[in-house]
Amino acid sequence: MIVWQHMKIGVGSKNKTKIAAVRDAVTLYPNLFPEAEVIGMDVAVEEFGHPKNIAETISGAVSRAKRAFDGCDYGFGLEGGLIEVPQTVSGHMETGACAIYDGTNVYLGLAPSFEWPKNVTEMILRGEADASQAFKKLGLTEHEKLGAMDGGIIGMLTNSRLPREDFSRFSILMALIHLEKAEMYNSTA
Repeated sequence: MIVWQHMKIGVGSKNKTKIAAVRDAVTLYPNLFPEAEVIGMDVAVEEFGHPKNIAETISGAVSRAKRAFDGCDYGFGLEGGLIEVPQTVSGHMETGACAIYDGTNVYLGLAPSFEWPKNVTEMILRGEADASQAFKKLGLTEHEKLGAMDGGIIGMLTNSRLPREDFSRFSILMALIHLEKAEMYNSTA
C-alpha cells in the first residue's frame, strides 16, 4: 500500500455531485489519502455525447481521469453510460464508471446499474439526446441538467433513496480496491 501526504486529487469535472462523491470516498481511506485536497477540473468532453456502450463509458472515464491528472497525484474520472443487458425492457441499463489515473496505471470500478424508461434509452441510442435532454423533451422533468441537480436523475428515480453522489461513490470504491490492495493485484504468484 502506497501512503502519500498532502496530496492533490483532480476530478475530471466541475460537477458538484462528482466532486462530492470523490471527496467523500477518499475520506474513507485516510492511510492512502491523508489530508487530500480534491479539486474539480474543467476538462474538455463531448457536449452531448452520452456513452452508448461499456467501451465508450470506460473511455470517457479514463479520458477524464487522465485530463484531471495534470498537476495532481491522482486523476479521477467519472462517466455514466449505457450497457447492453439481456432481458431488460429496453435492452440496456445505465451504469457509472470510475477511472483513477496515477500517471502510469488506470484503475477501474463500476457502479450499480439501472434501467432508464424505454423512450429515454431509445432517444439516447438514436443520438437525439443525452439523458437530461431526453427527460426534458419527454416532459419527465423541467430541469435542464439533471446530473447537476441535487441527487441527479438516479435521485429522482429512487425518490432520493440513492442520490447521485452515493451512486458515483460505489464506482469509486470499486476502483480504489486496486490501490488499497495493491499487493494482491501486483503480485506475480
